This record gives sequence, C-alpha cells and structure tokens, in this order.
Amino acid sequence: MAPSFDDANALIDFVVRDGNGVKGLVDSGISQVPERYIQPPDERMEKVVESSKDGFSSVPIDLSKLDGPDHDQVVEAIVKAAETLGFFQVINHGMPLDFLVSLKNAAHRFFALPADAKSVYLKGVSPSPSVKYGTSFAPEQEKALEWKDFVSMVYTNDGDAQQHWPKECKEEAFDYLKSSIEMVRRLLTVLIGNLGVTFDDSRLESLIGMKMVNMNFYPICPNPELTVGVGRHSDMGTLTVLLQDGIGGLYVKLEESKLDGRKEEWIEIPPIPGALVINVGDSLQILSNGRYKSAEHRVRTTSKQSRVSVPFFAIPRPTAKIGPLRHLAELDGGAIYREVEFQEYMSNFFGHAHDGKKSLDFVKISAN
Repeated sequence: MAPSFDDANALIDFVVRDGNGVKGLVDSGISQVPERYIQPPDERMEKVVESSKDGFSSVPIDLSKLDGPDHDQVVEAIVKAAETLGFFQVINHGMPLDFLVSLKNAAHRFFALPADAKSVYLKGVSPSPSVKYGTSFAPEQEKALEWKDFVSMVYTNDGDAQQHWPKECKEEAFDYLKSSIEMVRRLLTVLIGNLGVTFDDSRLESLIGMKMVNMNFYPICPNPELTVGVGRHSDMGTLTVLLQDGIGGLYVKLEESKLDGRKEEWIEIPPIPGALVINVGDSLQILSNGRYKSAEHRVRTTSKQSRVSVPFFAIPRPTAKIGPLRHLAELDGGAIYREVEFQEYMSNFFGHAHDGKKSLDFVKISAN
C-alpha cells in the first residue's frame, strides 16, 4: 500500500530534504497527486489553447546557412523570432543526432539512480557548490510545487567538471556545454550586431561567463490536469539552448500585439528530431531595451511517459553590469530598465517562486 503524503511536512521531508524527489513519490505507488502539487485553477495546463498554425514555433532555422548565400535570410529569421516569440528551433547546429540521443539517455541514467545516490548532491551536502540535485524550483516559496526533479551543473573549469559532475552524465553534459557555447556565441553575434553594435570577446564573454547545464526529469503524473512540470517563467540569463525529448509539453506565451491584431495565446514548441530549441532570456531583453523578448514559458505534465529535457544556460557573470545599450535608450527616448550588477538580479530571481515575467519588474523603470 502506498504511503500517505497528506501531511505537508512529511511530504517536504520525503521529497525535498531526503532527496526522494517527485520520482520517489511516483515510485511509492501514489494514485493521485498530493495536495501540495495541485495548482490554482488559473495555472492549470488544461486551459492551454493549442491553436497556432502560423509557423512561429514549428519551422526550424538552418544554422548551416549562416555565412552562406542565404545568410541575410537566416539572420532575419533569428531576429524576427527574438523580437516576437523569444523562442525558435535550429537544425544543422553541429550536434549529431546520435549524440543528442546519448545525452537524453544520460539524463535518464542519472534519474534512475536510487534516492541515496542522487541525494549526495543535495544543497548543503553536495561535494561541490557547482553541482545541485533538487526538485521543483523554490519549494520554500511555492504555494504549489512543480512536478519536476533536476540536477544542475555549473561550469567553473574542466577539472572541477571531471571531478565533481555526476559520473552517470558528466561526459555527455560536458560535451553538450562545449558545443552549445559555440552556437550561443554565433547567435549572439547575429543578435547583437542587429542592435547596431559589435562586442569584443571580453564583453561578449561577460554576457555568457556563467555556464550551466541542467537535466530535468518529469515523472509520469497520475493527475496531469492538476499540475505543472514547470510554472510560468522566463529565464534569467542571456540565451538558453534546450534539448527536448520526443514527448513534448513545452509551451511558450505569444504576447498580444495591437499593432498586428494578435491575441495572447500559448503555443506548444513541438519536438523536432535533431532540432534544438533556443530562447531569449531576461538579460538579453534588458540589454536590447525591450527589443528582444525573453520568452515566458511553462511545461505540461503527462500521465503516459516520463519526460526529460536538457537546457544549457548562457548567463552573465555575477559581477557583470547589465543594462540597456546606451544608443538604444537614446533612440527609444529613455531606458526601460536600470543597470544592475547581475548578482543582484540573480538573487532576486532565485528568491521567488515562478510568476511569469515578474522577475523583470526588479529592474524596470517606472513611468512618471
């Protein structure tokens, strides 16, 4: 008989403090989700309308055409996506399909470990501050927990990664990081160039100086209509590279546009074999003075099959100053955001539960 998790403290002890995670709940044999995972009605994913057929999310961009005869068209597609949805998919990015399969297998291999093997990476006991295993996003701040477990690996240097990243997935995660960062540099060169500036290597590196690979695990959920895998949020960094598996469940908010007569809606980013998903983060929205849109997104759970995803986050250095480019602020009649040391922004971001793009309010300049 499955144990009862009606007591909230017992649930938090089991899932969070003891490191069993959501997977431990499922493995215990629960037939319905505990109350702490039930989302308020307006946050539940059954309200998502899967209606968009406009190609915003389903037509991948061929990166092999950059610097070729079709360079200008590829640049236009990248810029348009960054200005509208904040999400796009890329193919011919340099990572072979068999490698992407091995990366997903590595994620499954880690999360298949027994709880005591994963819990050695819990915050406070992990052998390295660069590796953290956990569940949900901010359990202490969340009224309703997210149906997700994760392991996070921050890159500091090659030696630390080889010594401390979990052996079940470190080789694949490390190769993914190296390939992703090269792609991010190419994409940022395009996006920043479109803003009318050129960054030297040191300034570009300040925008992506913190590099992190996460592996996310979304176990089968007995009541997917009541839960979310990840709640509404935007990423805090500059650009994110995401590997989806074939199950799907990632949704992005297409914002209302009075200019185009477009209504707000949520669009699924469909899995495309061999493709990677790119999304704009808050830091790039701030830098562009709002021209580029950090994408508000969330993840649905499923009762059919456990799902993995592997994001790579290119994030500013904690000491970097993040603010709108001066010439853009002048063109726009003023800056929308104040300049901030990124450590401040990051502390605010992790200090709150997911709540759409509220994180940007921390640096938004109020209109007089």
